[in-house]
Amino acid sequence: MAGPPKKAKREDGEYLSTLERGLSVLRAFNQSRPEMQLSEVAAATGLNPAVARRCLNTLVHLGYVAQHGRRFLLRPEVLVFGSAFLASMNMEQVAAPPLQRVRDETGDSSSMAVLSGHDILYIAHVSTNRRIRLGASVGTRFPAYATSLGKVMLAYQDDEAIDLWLEGAELARLTEHTVTSKTALRKRLRQARAQGYDSAQDELDYGIVSLAVPVFDGERRIAAAINCSTSTTRVSQDELVRTRLPLLREAAAEIEDSLRRWPALSHALRP
Repeated sequence: MAGPPKKAKREDGEYLSTLERGLSVLRAFNQSRPEMQLSEVAAATGLNPAVARRCLNTLVHLGYVAQHGRRFLLRPEVLVFGSAFLASMNMEQVAAPPLQRVRDETGDSSSMAVLSGHDILYIAHVSTNRRIRLGASVGTRFPAYATSLGKVMLAYQDDEAIDLWLEGAELARLTEHTVTSKTALRKRLRQARAQGYDSAQDELDYGIVSLAVPVFDGERRIAAAINCSTSTTRVSQDELVRTRLPLLREAAAEIEDSLRRWPALSHALRP
């Protein structure tokens, strides 16, 4: 999956391009690239090989990257960045209890996600014991246009933001049910906003059905979205909406109340 959106580079004394380069090296490693040689890191980041080498050597010295022969790989120490966000923003207390109640009452997995570029990024997840085709956890990214979470997050952006998002989006066909027309996606977003939820079936992968609702901050701006998802062999899409929508809206209201009491998290979730 793609990483965070690339922003225009700043050209002022308050911007550290060396830090940007080091972070781009860390982000270059993913499931499809768990280990890379120097030349591969340079290609993945667009950095000059000499610059990439200095970044890698620094990250090795700091303990965030390991070197095995000519190949580099991440070390567990990088987890400190994600865990610092979860701990400092009180995510375990804010999101986990309502999501767990959704899971306990339905048997579905339940998640909270934010929009990150053209992806959604999971920031909380309560899994189910039932096997589904696509697993997820905190930090998982999926294409926003193919998920109910992503469509809900997009639906509550202003028109200018939606136009900009669609301008740079590549709507690849993941299944025969994936929405790949930008005109059709706009229509779907309007529908999601009008009804206050989105439901997707077989759009990200076959056999998965999901339902998502928005989570608003204290100023009624979209902050995140929560969902439940399960196998199409367990429940039909119509039944999922009918039986899970009230539970998800209760969970969203509880999280919104926590956001009002924990404004730091609201501020962190803003783009």
